Amino acid sequence: MSQGADIVNIAAALDKNAKAAPDRPALILATGLKQGEVQYSTYSFAELAAETNALAAGFAAAGITRGMRTVLMVPPGLSFFSLMFAMFKAGVVPVLIDPGMGLSNLKVCLSEAEPEAFIGIPKAHAARLALGWGKSTLKHFVTVGKRLGWQGMTLDAVRKAGQANPLTGTVDTRPDEMAALLFTSGSTGVPKGVVYNHQNFQAQIDGLQSAFAIGTGEVNLATFPPFALFDPALGMTSVVPLMDPRKPAEVNPEYIFDAVERFGVTHMFGSPALLNTVSRGGDQPEYLERVQKQMQSIQRVMSAGAPVPYQTLERMHRLLPEGAKIWTPYGATECLPVSVMDSQRILQETHALTAQGHGVCIGHPIKALEVTLIEIDDAPIATWSEAREIREPGRKGEIVVKGPNVTKAYFNREASTQAAKIQDGDTVRHRMGDIAYFDEQGRLWFCGRKAHRVETETSQGSVTRFTIPCEAIFNTHPAVYRSALIKAHVRGQDVAVVCIELEKELGDFTPPQIVLDLQDMASQHEATRGIYHFLFHEKLPVDIRHNSKIFREKLVPWAEKKLGA
Repeated sequence: MSQGADIVNIAAALDKNAKAAPDRPALILATGLKQGEVQYSTYSFAELAAETNALAAGFAAAGITRGMRTVLMVPPGLSFFSLMFAMFKAGVVPVLIDPGMGLSNLKVCLSEAEPEAFIGIPKAHAARLALGWGKSTLKHFVTVGKRLGWQGMTLDAVRKAGQANPLTGTVDTRPDEMAALLFTSGSTGVPKGVVYNHQNFQAQIDGLQSAFAIGTGEVNLATFPPFALFDPALGMTSVVPLMDPRKPAEVNPEYIFDAVERFGVTHMFGSPALLNTVSRGGDQPEYLERVQKQMQSIQRVMSAGAPVPYQTLERMHRLLPEGAKIWTPYGATECLPVSVMDSQRILQETHALTAQGHGVCIGHPIKALEVTLIEIDDAPIATWSEAREIREPGRKGEIVVKGPNVTKAYFNREASTQAAKIQDGDTVRHRMGDIAYFDEQGRLWFCGRKAHRVETETSQGSVTRFTIPCEAIFNTHPAVYRSALIKAHVRGQDVAVVCIELEKELGDFTPPQIVLDLQDMASQHEATRGIYHFLFHEKLPVDIRHNSKIFREKLVPWAEKKLGA
């Protein structure tokens, strides 16, 4: 099929790149270890395009058609990438849910998505049957691997059915046609299904190219596979390293360094937790020298999912060649990217202010977006005329975004849609649920989630504290790995509590001395003055997607029990 001017589909870029450079590697996938060395499989752009064309045509034999919501539960690999692009080409709507979010959340999400088709590995199909996932709506099934008695076709059979008459080009998907249903990480409650249309995906591609000057022919180390889906459309080679993508904090740095050197990686994405682990892998002088040689091809590192501690940025820069940049884009599943900031400005200009409780600078908004702040309010706002805008620098408010990469709704979550979306004429603005302020230079300073603000009553009146400014102060203590501000109800009163995860090596510090230090630090800053309760937690609970966002809600009952509530 040909691509008309009114047709939008990012899968078309895969075919374009396959024609321009058919033999260039599109995917390089780690497959395991052999005699201590990581083994890889390589697939060219031509091979990936041919595979997606066959699968896109073969879906019909399995009863999977355009517009059909289709759950995809396949680990990172050739099948994951080829199925996603085949779905885009055929207009099938993939439903992506993090399998690590917990069985109860998985069942809720699958029920809300109302999928008609399910594509998964045998383990996923077994779980589907045992736990009753989507049993009232699912009708069509494809097994990636051996089918063990359940209905449907195997992926091999789908491919064979499509090879006789493979799809060329894409179906005529329109900009506002549903392209995918992507579930949030659930860091502030049950994950929600974000409705993406084809224009949203194209706007993300355009935003990434514009903000980071990503060029065709680059090589990306893809430590978070869903983000790597952009690579073939950008003309980049994706290298998927040997790691468990559900546990980025536990990555083996050796495998990262090896992949960068072996394939000349120029671009790398890593969550703050992954970069923390990788950067600590070069602490020894003799080891650092060897690692630096392995990382010489890197031009650009991106990190998202949570603020990146400046200590992590400093350590990463020691591994990278001169001139390489670390970018910390800000965004969310509902809108990505929103703003960008680079590590040089963080380390030279803003991190000292962050350490004093001013929040984290997340940079200037990208050009395609209109970013506004509104008064903090938990109630829905139906229309933009009802919103109370904040225009003066330094005053905190909720971030609201408008632009082509802004999604318009959650699926089957009307209350959530009303709470997060504001109608503005023919367009929709998205409330990020995050608190920030603009400085005099027009840069945004992130202060934390609106839902995580801590409001307490003191002898001086009501006090509202935000997580990021408070935690950044305590995180400067050399014995503190990370911290989490929460509100606990203790003996009939709401109090601010900070939960502390300590560094593995404390040196000469003892826990009692650390508490005294933190109390002293709290008294010296306006953002933290009046905080007295500090509790040590062995390992703060974090999100399964990036291992970086702290699940503060899980800490509240634990803290209340500790404090004798």
